[in-house]
Amino acid sequence: MNEHESTTQFEQEILPHLDAAYNLARWLTGNDHDAQDVVQEASLRAFKFFGGFRGGSSRSWLLTIVRNTFYTWLGQNRPHELSEQSPEELHAVEDSSANPYTLIARKASVEAVSGAIEQLPLEFREMIVLRELESCSYKEIAAVTGVPIGTVMSRLARARKQLQEILNLQSGERP
Repeated sequence: MNEHESTTQFEQEILPHLDAAYNLARWLTGNDHDAQDVVQEASLRAFKFFGGFRGGSSRSWLLTIVRNTFYTWLGQNRPHELSEQSPEELHAVEDSSANPYTLIARKASVEAVSGAIEQLPLEFREMIVLRELESCSYKEIAAVTGVPIGTVMSRLARARKQLQEILNLQSGERP
């Protein structure tokens, strides 16, 4: 494949997913400027290593690069934000019977939900963004984050529970 064909294929496979890449980066970094930096760096990495892309979900492949780029950026720019949670804490499964999105639909404004998502620990925030905002499957999330599907499920359950608790506190309700 020549350089022009490679560039055209990259544009067809990857560029349609830049909005999803930016959305993930925006939620992870917390602001537009840093998200743009992360997506730009991730896009350059994706272009550089596009020859190694072996098919499958180009969206998952790009989101994985965005996530990895973010963690590299975070370590360089905000190392104090890298969490040091124990594996037991990360893998604990909470009751996920209450769906916070039902609560959101009834009680909370978009601003309240955005603020609540921003308060989640990073590993939970990325799960909510990938699942609920980007509609990734558990399998795609596992591929993007590099963790087993069981871990995806437990983190997502804990993220939903924490999100519900934050929203309850904002609305003045008891959990």
